[in-house]
Amino acid sequence: MTGSKPQPWRVGVLFSSTGVTAAVERTQQAATLLAIEEVNASGGVLGRPIEPVVLDPASRPPRYRELAKQLCDQAGVAVIFGCYMSSTRKAVLPVVEAHRALLFYPTLYEGFEYSPNCVYTGAAPNQNSVQLVRYLTSHFGKRLFLIGSDYVYPYESNRIIADLFRQAGGEVLDEMYVPLRVADIDMPKVIRRIEAAQPDVVYSTVVGDGIARFYEAYGEAGFDQQTHPIASQSTQEAEIAQMSARAAAGSITAAPYFSTLQTPANLRFVAAWRKRFGTGLPITACAESAYFQVMLYAQTLERAGSDRLEAMLPHLHEHEFDAPQGRVRIDQENHHTYLWPRVARVDAQGTFQVVDDPGLRVKPDPYMYENRFDPLAGRPA
Repeated sequence: MTGSKPQPWRVGVLFSSTGVTAAVERTQQAATLLAIEEVNASGGVLGRPIEPVVLDPASRPPRYRELAKQLCDQAGVAVIFGCYMSSTRKAVLPVVEAHRALLFYPTLYEGFEYSPNCVYTGAAPNQNSVQLVRYLTSHFGKRLFLIGSDYVYPYESNRIIADLFRQAGGEVLDEMYVPLRVADIDMPKVIRRIEAAQPDVVYSTVVGDGIARFYEAYGEAGFDQQTHPIASQSTQEAEIAQMSARAAAGSITAAPYFSTLQTPANLRFVAAWRKRFGTGLPITACAESAYFQVMLYAQTLERAGSDRLEAMLPHLHEHEFDAPQGRVRIDQENHHTYLWPRVARVDAQGTFQVVDDPGLRVKPDPYMYENRFDPLAGRPA
């Protein structure tokens, strides 16, 4: 008589492999699956493997909602790892709240949100925006042009950046929004508006396929990113890989993670990534948070003994994980994550090189209660 296999912990994996944001979401899906494979290789959780149910919502918010409902109703999952754009998170949240499920969301976002059914492992504004504005106003000037895609995250992120620039004595010269689909963007009009404004810095919250086209057009128009850079938190390694090195060089971002970090945990992570996926799939900050959130889930599940919401919630904040960026943990009060803010600039080879690293782990403050324009950009922890 043979023993039966242990019942797996079934989880939903909801990232787009097609559509406008597929480039970065494919890295999030890959990181999620890599982490699950590592947990399972070490014996799973309480002797039970994690079983991912992977679906493709095709970068469309209504499809995220439909598939989240399918995962909860038909696949019987209590935990979903997923979403990139804020519009997709907002589509999924009512579903997980109605089903008493838990969403792990591994993407930087605009802040000003809390749900007991969501764990936010990407950076809140006090963990990237404040640091970025400090660097930009110190090195390039205080005249700002804002551009973004036409949905919730760009509007809110640009509002925060504009507020921080004004606190630093800066000026917002112009602000415009473009369609998500690159084919619908009037790029010559965008360039004319920037030429008319003559900013010191362009802050971009364009997402998806339009990012590369915008950066290429900016360079073709004669703008020099060494002196008048594009700064963007929605442009990561996945998007840089879609443009020429010439178009990317000099651009700036702020994030807790870059693949060039020399921490022991990151060296192990990068080696495992390259072994599993090769060199063709970029490693992004959103991928790193997708990776470590699975590890935090596994630690929580080990203590809770159940993946039900009421069992998981009391244990979310009880432990830390040595993530590639540094040790991370979830804040008990707001379900956001303690992270390590950094600023980086793209070099001539198209690689992010860290140019500002205070070496501080910063408490998440999604409502910006304590974080205005100050040098440390938050309480270290």
